[in-house]
Amino acid sequence: MPFVAAAPPASARSRKPGYHPGFRPDIEGLRAVAVLTVLAFHASIPYFGGGYVGVDVFFVISGFLITGQLLAGIARDGRFSLAEFYARRARRILPAAGVVLTVTGVAAYLVLPPLRLRDTAVDVLTSALNVANWRFVANETDYLLASRDASPVLHFWSLAVEEQFYLVWAPLLLVIALIAGRHRLKAITFGVLAITAGSFALSLHWTATSEPLAYLASPSRAWQFGLGALVALTAPLAVWLTRALRHALLWSGLAAVAGSTVLFDESTPFPGTAALVPTVGAAAIILAGTGLSPVPDPARRQADESETGRGPVPDSEAAPAEGAARPERRPFGGPLRTRPMRAIGRLSFAWYLWHWPVVVLLEAGLGPLSWPVKAVATVAAALPAYLTLRLVERPLRFSAVLSLRPSRGLSAGFSAVVVPVVAALLLGSAAVRVMGDPVPRPDPRGAADGSGLTVEPGAAGMVPHPVLARQDFPPSAGCEIPLTAVISPRCLFGTGERRMTLLGDSHAGQWFSALKPIADRRGWSLEVLVKPGCPLPRLTVVDPRLGREYRECDTWRKNTLDRLVGGAKPELIVISTLGFYPGDPDWAAVIDPLRSLNVPIVYLRDTPSPGFDVPACLSKALNGSGSADRRTIDRCAVPRVSALPPARFIGGVRVVDVTDVLCPGTTCPAVRDGVVMYRDSSHLTDTAAAVLSPRIERHLELLRVIPPLWREVWRDDFTGPQRSRPSQANWQYDLGTCYPGCPAKNWGTGEIETMTDSTANVSLNGDGQLAIAPRRFPDGRWTSGRLTSVRADFQAPPGGVMRVEASLRLPKMNRRDGAGYWPAFWMLGAPFRATYTDWPGAGEVDIMESVNGRGGVFATMHCGTLPDGPCKESSGGLSSGEVPCADCHTRFRTYAAEIDFSTSPQQVRWYLDDREIHRVTADEMDPQTWARTTDHGFFLILNVAMGGALPKAKGGGPTRATVSGRPMLVDHVSVSVRN
Repeated sequence: MPFVAAAPPASARSRKPGYHPGFRPDIEGLRAVAVLTVLAFHASIPYFGGGYVGVDVFFVISGFLITGQLLAGIARDGRFSLAEFYARRARRILPAAGVVLTVTGVAAYLVLPPLRLRDTAVDVLTSALNVANWRFVANETDYLLASRDASPVLHFWSLAVEEQFYLVWAPLLLVIALIAGRHRLKAITFGVLAITAGSFALSLHWTATSEPLAYLASPSRAWQFGLGALVALTAPLAVWLTRALRHALLWSGLAAVAGSTVLFDESTPFPGTAALVPTVGAAAIILAGTGLSPVPDPARRQADESETGRGPVPDSEAAPAEGAARPERRPFGGPLRTRPMRAIGRLSFAWYLWHWPVVVLLEAGLGPLSWPVKAVATVAAALPAYLTLRLVERPLRFSAVLSLRPSRGLSAGFSAVVVPVVAALLLGSAAVRVMGDPVPRPDPRGAADGSGLTVEPGAAGMVPHPVLARQDFPPSAGCEIPLTAVISPRCLFGTGERRMTLLGDSHAGQWFSALKPIADRRGWSLEVLVKPGCPLPRLTVVDPRLGREYRECDTWRKNTLDRLVGGAKPELIVISTLGFYPGDPDWAAVIDPLRSLNVPIVYLRDTPSPGFDVPACLSKALNGSGSADRRTIDRCAVPRVSALPPARFIGGVRVVDVTDVLCPGTTCPAVRDGVVMYRDSSHLTDTAAAVLSPRIERHLELLRVIPPLWREVWRDDFTGPQRSRPSQANWQYDLGTCYPGCPAKNWGTGEIETMTDSTANVSLNGDGQLAIAPRRFPDGRWTSGRLTSVRADFQAPPGGVMRVEASLRLPKMNRRDGAGYWPAFWMLGAPFRATYTDWPGAGEVDIMESVNGRGGVFATMHCGTLPDGPCKESSGGLSSGEVPCADCHTRFRTYAAEIDFSTSPQQVRWYLDDREIHRVTADEMDPQTWARTTDHGFFLILNVAMGGALPKAKGGGPTRATVSGRPMLVDHVSVSVRN
């Protein structure tokens, strides 16, 4: 057998060669080295930037010890019991892990915001099931998830890797031993060599292509366990190592681990070839103490013997001692076998489990901590670690009752898994309960100018719901190419031959829903050329997912520029990129090729970067009832000076900057006018981008890089002093109860009010709004106001479109106190003004009507003849029916009608906040009637009537409960045309 040294000493020749476990004080001390480096790294202590290598040391130790245990059983009996093996593992690891997971979950419930608590509940669940490493692989390899706050159980990834190793390794060695028979040790050696080499090759590949996968995945870490296993397999030969060589191995191994700790940092590509240094160093340290006679450990002897009743047994604290061992009783291990190091080694597992939740949850409650505070917190975590060691880990591990049968140990382990799983499910349901039902809501309408983000400044609530905000991505995800891709696909949205090109990284991609409507309205296509994490200017960056220089970014940039320069020219190129890349960006390398195209180039200035998980912060404001605490929302704002990237001046490039609306004043709010602005720590929600579309469109029009969509031909914003009259150049009054000559009494609809020009009925309110208010006199008479535009020539151009719109807030009332109110915004055909008798043939377009304080509005066309005809006048005209609008009495909403001669058939369309609510087409009537109705000028009308046919038809009319003086407010009225 190759594992027995040739010509062993005579004193050992009579002994059966094999593997016999014994206690290794130096390995206990090595555990201390491993845990101290990890703890110092997580505490951000200077000169411990590579302290993460302590995990590699743990993996080598586990591979050595576990393989040694299994080899001992194989050498003794030719096999071993899987049940006993897993029972020992369950007692050793799962109870302490279960306690930490459960307590961490409870602490997270007290400290973390609901959305982060929900994430933590999933993390606890996957950690309890020992698959946490794959959960974190999915998060870390996703560019859009990697920036989230650290999980308080992130460190459980390494425990998951170990458990997966145990799950596979023991059955694998057992199968090989049973199949290979007398050649089992040779077969095991070859198997371990093959697995170690294959895993190392995979680690190198993944390190070059996806460092989080290489770092966290068990297949790319198996080689480190395998290296420890190879040390165990060569243990019989280690008896021939001289003491000088052992010291050389020990100190060179310690130097390798210490050097890695000091010289490595987070920018070191890892694991890869760099992991060889601490891994081989740990193997050298273990090999230095291998082949010596077992050293008795009085502190363990009694507990170990109680485990099986037949003396010391394999365990993770034990090491293989060879059957051909020389007598060697002199202490070995240098500083590793000192009492303090061994004490820390015994505490290492529990301390490792406790330190990270303490640091993360403390930061969650207090904010970022300095390294001295983190260090103190890490040291303090030794207290719960010690309690866990004394009260949970050792009592269950060495319990005579549990060790009597494997089924008992397995049951204890199962219970230790079930408890945190149940806790995780309870935590998740609690978080969901607090956040409430994330029901999607319609997007607000963005303002094209002014200080407000939307046309409804100051709107409350949060759209999208914070839970939905995290998934509020632009619908162009397939265009944001993977990490290693260097050529963008043909991402062209729309069918127009002319196109707009969006170019940059993910901070360019976030503008998709702002630019696509702009392109759509002009019949253009939108081309998307986006690579996440890749700065648009030439700049050397290290990608954290690759752990190396992002060479693919440079290749993609070159390929994309060549593609643009060599292809058909776009109408406009819009560029954007993250503004916080380190270094000095070389813009000329990108802009010069683009300028050769001789097309407009616009730089969308980068948006603020809050630097934290904004949806998680906002979730703290939720209370499960659908409402949110405004003060808590305000605490999620960030100072403008720290959130804004530096302004860039790029020669030959126009700039669109929406900073003032994103950061009004000294802070950048997380929610503006009810819109949740960020989906993570820096990217806009798709909702926010869409709301910003009208503003960006206005900027682009003013820069003259896109043709104006509409040409405004008339507008009134009702500016003027309070109680003053509206502009006489724009408006005139209809007075009395009928048109001149009184062709139809009571305005032809049975209204009961008298229209006046009194400022008590019609006036400006001093806030840029017109107020029209009906008033009741003591004798029951009603007066109100009715304005018509002076101009009566508003008309769609041949083959074009006319749009008439107004921003209105209906009188604040309800069905009880609003009976009889009939506010309206409408227009009549100019021919009617000649005789006031050509109705409905001259055409009437009622853009907005509402009656009796009901939560709804109507849109209607009148045309043709009376009493009936093509427009169904006997039943009220071609009406939309009542369109629900519950907040039209409390909010300004935009109502519009478009007469469109550019389509076939021609159309009249009605809109509420740009949402089409009604349509009438020319093919619904004969051509003569359509032409008489639409093909002429119109004049506009604003009024609030009292009583009449429509209120009566809807079950109302003025009553004693009807209130007087509730105004309809008009923010603006405009007429625009598009050719």
